[in-house]
Amino acid sequence: MSKKQLPEYLNFASELQSAGLAVNPSELHGLLTGMLSGGMNFSDKSWQPLVFDYVSEGMAWPSNVLSITQVVLDKTSDDLTQTTLELALFLPDEEAGATLFDVADGLADWVNHFISGLGLIGASLTKASKDTKEALADLEEIAKLGIDEDDDMQEQGDLLEQVIEHAKACVLIIHAEFGQKIMPSPPSPTIH
Repeated sequence: MSKKQLPEYLNFASELQSAGLAVNPSELHGLLTGMLSGGMNFSDKSWQPLVFDYVSEGMAWPSNVLSITQVVLDKTSDDLTQTTLELALFLPDEEAGATLFDVADGLADWVNHFISGLGLIGASLTKASKDTKEALADLEEIAKLGIDEDDDMQEQGDLLEQVIEHAKACVLIIHAEFGQKIMPSPPSPTIH
């Protein structure tokens, strides 16, 4: 399990808003995850101009927002490249006072921006395997889902958790095909 943690949702949302950036933490995390899953190099700053163009018409961001975003990017890179297959989605939570509707909307935002991130980085989705195309189609459907306020909220919450887990699995499938892999370093030669 990755030791890095995502920042507090509300704090990051406040920083983004204070910087005048029209993006929430779920959207930004989805975008970055899509870019990483599409093959973006996670060991350099090549993401910055792309994200600046996408989010803020090419304007650079304040250093505090860049620092937090780098933490999010590092955590996400770790999640995507570790062997435990655990991926955290940066969604509104109870600590942020989120309702079930907020979480569902956050998931839709996250998924829509994940798909945008794949496009932004130029992933060759037309050449994708059948499994990857199916995962992408599932994500497109997930982006359209919502909570029906007339249904049982406990049942809706349980279903939403299942959908979130399925979204994570879809992301990992896509990353497995297009994302950068961490190559284990070769063992050091033994000196006798």
